[in-house]
Amino acid sequence: MTIPEQPATDVEGALSGEEIDKIDAYWRACNYLAAGMIYLQDNPLLREPLQPEHIKQRLLGHWGASPGLAFMYVHLNRLIRHHDLNAIFLAGPGHGAPGVLAPVYLEGTAPTPRSIRTPARTSRACAASSSSSRSRAA
Repeated sequence: MTIPEQPATDVEGALSGEEIDKIDAYWRACNYLAAGMIYLQDNPLLREPLQPEHIKQRLLGHWGASPGLAFMYVHLNRLIRHHDLNAIFLAGPGHGAPGVLAPVYLEGTAPTPRSIRTPARTSRACAASSSSSRSRAA
């Protein structure tokens, strides 16, 4: 039995090869971001060779849940857009947050994930926040 390179497109409502490629690329980008949120504290774009100091000492998130949540989000988002649905993706609390945060970051509806921030920027933001809290308390 041979497997065709492209799925049959003669089925009504079937996705084209281009649509499948775009969805797959978006899902893979979500997985990359989710892995970065879980494992990396610096150098998320791998602009330099990965070093031990780039890896988080304590992992927050669960890789096992992230690809499945991102898969569901990407496909539900496609259906919502295609059919102009009034719907929401609801995921419970837990270690799968990177799997939901990655797609909402990519679509522009979420703030920058913490793993994308460098430690220096995070430290400055924390320092600014605590100094403004101290000045309000005084």
